[in-house]
Amino acid sequence: MEKSATDLMHDSIVAAVLDAITAWKTASGGLPNVLARELGAVHRNTTLADLPKEVQTAVRDSTRAAFNRLLKEGYTVAKGAPTRPPPMDSRPPRNDGSRRPRGPGKPPIVETKRPPRGGGPSGGGRGGPQRGR
Repeated sequence: MEKSATDLMHDSIVAAVLDAITAWKTASGGLPNVLARELGAVHRNTTLADLPKEVQTAVRDSTRAAFNRLLKEGYTVAKGAPTRPPPMDSRPPRNDGSRRPRGPGKPPIVETKRPPRGGGPSGGGRGGPQRGR
C-alpha cells in the first residue's frame, strides 16, 4: 500500500524529533543539568547555528533522509522560489488629498481650538492676581 506524502512527512518529522532528542542527550554528556540548560536556551528565534554540533548534524541527516524517502517513494521534490509579498517601499504612495504630505521625520500637524496661553489683560500668563514688587 502506498503512503501519502502527508504520512511520509509525519513519519519523517517524528524521526527527526527523536533523532534531535537523542543528539541533545549526547551533546549534554549525559548530565541532566546541562541538558536542561541547553533546552532552556532554545527560543523562537533560535537558528541551526545556535544548536550544539550533534543536534545540527542530526537535523541535517534527518532532513536529507526525509527528502530521499520522498524521492524513493516516487514523489517529486522541486526547487521553487518562495513567493513573498512586495516590500512596503515598492507600493505607490497614497496621495488622495486627504492628508498633507510631510517630510521625513517631521511631526504631524495638529490644529487646536484653544486660545493662546497668557494672553489676558494682566499679562502675567497665570491668570492669578499680580503681586507687587
